[in-house]
Amino acid sequence: MTNDLGMMKCVRILGTLLGLLPGLVPASAQELDGRMLVEASLVADTTAVVPGQPFQVGLLLKMAPGWHTYWEYPGDAGLPTMIAWDLPMGFGTGPIQWPLPHRVLEPGDIEAYAYKDEVLLTTTIVPPENLTDKTITLRAISEWLVCEEICVPGSAELTLDLSVAATAVSANEELFRKFRDQIPSAEPPPYALTWRRDGGQLTLKVEGLEGVGEVDVFPLPVEGQLVNHPMGGVVTDGVTTVTLETSGDLRGVLVVETAAGRRGWFVSSGEAIAASDNPPSAATDRATPDRPGFQIRSPQSQTSLAMALFYGFLGGLILNLMPCVLPVISLKIFGFIRQAGEKPGKIFRHGLAFVAGIFLWFLGLGVIVVALKAAGSEVTWAFQFQNPWFNLVIASIVFVFALNLFGVFEIVLPGRTNTALDGVSSGDGYAGSFAQGLFATLLATPCTAPFLGTALGFAFSQSAMVILVMFAAVAFGMGLPYLLLSARPGWMKMLPKPGAWMERMKQFMGFPLLATLLWLLYVLGNQKGLEGVIWAGSFLLCLALACWIYGAFCGPLSSGKTRIVSIVLIFLIVGWGGKYFLAGKFAASQRVESVGNDAGGIAWQPFSEKALAALLAEGKPVFLDFTADWCISCKYNERIAINVPAVRELIAAKGIVPVKADWTNANPEITAALKKFGRVGVPFYVIYPAGRPEDPITLPEILTENIVLDGLRRATQ
Repeated sequence: MTNDLGMMKCVRILGTLLGLLPGLVPASAQELDGRMLVEASLVADTTAVVPGQPFQVGLLLKMAPGWHTYWEYPGDAGLPTMIAWDLPMGFGTGPIQWPLPHRVLEPGDIEAYAYKDEVLLTTTIVPPENLTDKTITLRAISEWLVCEEICVPGSAELTLDLSVAATAVSANEELFRKFRDQIPSAEPPPYALTWRRDGGQLTLKVEGLEGVGEVDVFPLPVEGQLVNHPMGGVVTDGVTTVTLETSGDLRGVLVVETAAGRRGWFVSSGEAIAASDNPPSAATDRATPDRPGFQIRSPQSQTSLAMALFYGFLGGLILNLMPCVLPVISLKIFGFIRQAGEKPGKIFRHGLAFVAGIFLWFLGLGVIVVALKAAGSEVTWAFQFQNPWFNLVIASIVFVFALNLFGVFEIVLPGRTNTALDGVSSGDGYAGSFAQGLFATLLATPCTAPFLGTALGFAFSQSAMVILVMFAAVAFGMGLPYLLLSARPGWMKMLPKPGAWMERMKQFMGFPLLATLLWLLYVLGNQKGLEGVIWAGSFLLCLALACWIYGAFCGPLSSGKTRIVSIVLIFLIVGWGGKYFLAGKFAASQRVESVGNDAGGIAWQPFSEKALAALLAEGKPVFLDFTADWCISCKYNERIAINVPAVRELIAAKGIVPVKADWTNANPEITAALKKFGRVGVPFYVIYPAGRPEDPITLPEILTENIVLDGLRRATQ
């Protein structure tokens, strides 16, 4: 689910202003063929904001009859609803409070945990104590997946205006009470629970269920954990058992149904259970002056952020193993010792000042990223990699850095700048150690380029606070060895001594960069074909020549005239290469789609309008499958009616060309093709008869093997 927002990021935002009501904002509606599918709005449980007093805001989704959205764990397929809050400065938010879901059984034994009719997803908002505004505006972007026989992504931009007052009264009490009673409790349930494991099977025995009509368990597996659907739950003499297959401990929600309604409790087969319905404190999860409070709340967001911060720390730590940084550690620590007169306390304080310089450098980079986001840059790394021009730029940077490591040219600071910084960093006080930290990090910048690429890719999809925290993690990783060595100077004897091996290590590190370049060229090949790779390689050749000229004729020993001529020649070579090989040849290159077998044995061709038109012009019968990985019905149809022996045999015998339009990630060309048929969701199936492309056969959303076979036979008669 880590890419759920990426799957839906191209969905058009629908918004209709309907007028302002206390605690209720204009709703945004999702429609299909003139029929309302989902109506979204924000509601508050208060008539006004009281400074320092938490209140709740809910995302209210009203679904058309027969349609449903998804719980935080959707089951076999589907996507949980996402909410991204954009709050005024100083406001804090809690996690989404998920009411109890219902099981939705789809054809093919595909089971989902979902909401029908309507649902209120609440979030606790904590205003600051010193709130002086007369009114505040809360903004949220919500994205969801609504399904019936087809699945249609939807999204909305919503706002909520509330006045600020010293006191307030409750609003929308009945609505909030209805769904608040359905939020699972973190308190122990009033029943006796006994967990037992037998191999991969977990059994939960529940006792004391007098007056309970039905019991169910909704699992909340951790990322990567496989679990089947719980079975059982029939109450006999106040006792029931629920069994399921899973590995490791399981966390979930125990639901009991009585005459008074449904109630739920968080339960776990392990020793502890993490409560998810605690409101945030005023000291945590706050916005800051450089962070307006834009946060994405989803079941996976905390795991993803923690992992990203760990990778940032690890990346910063690895920087110290790069040949351009490693010698600095020993030299700078010896400098601390000399300045402090070998007094351990003062040595450590110099180390802190040195690390502060490293932090300032990386946090400065973080501020630049925040500024870029404020200027409108709202893309993610994965989205950029779908752009061949972005991949070409990254490939060029990687190639240039590899040439640098091989010694074709050197990246050095101008002589005056180098001398000036070195002079500042030679100071004997703490300011000198601080400047040394800046200087060491600046020298390491060429080595940090590959790591900063990943850092920026993550940061551009996060809030301002997360950006700065992530860069701080990189700084901490890089500064930790300096801090440890200043705290324990005796450890310096374990460091390798500078020597000729460092130059060999520097050259060796160029080969991993070349390996990265090969991968990027492979991606370009999938996007622009073999010709695209050839023209990209031709431009890289121009870059290599330019780098060689720079290294050979722009050094400190070259005359001023030689450097000027060389620089002019470099610009001419790179400019001509960019215009001829990139703007001309590379831009015009197109991938020739190849045939590949999927797990079911069908030789699918990837969809494009050009390829489809070519096939139809040749008079070939075409089976066009619009699908997506997150589509329940698509999975069912593939399993039951498409990837089956009889269909595969008929496709091969009749020469039918199967084409797959994979809509898992946003694809404008596929979206446009769907709209030509008046469709906005998947699944959708079209069969073009041989020689009669003007008379396509459309199949229903839910397929059987006979429906597919009948359609294919009609197209080849």
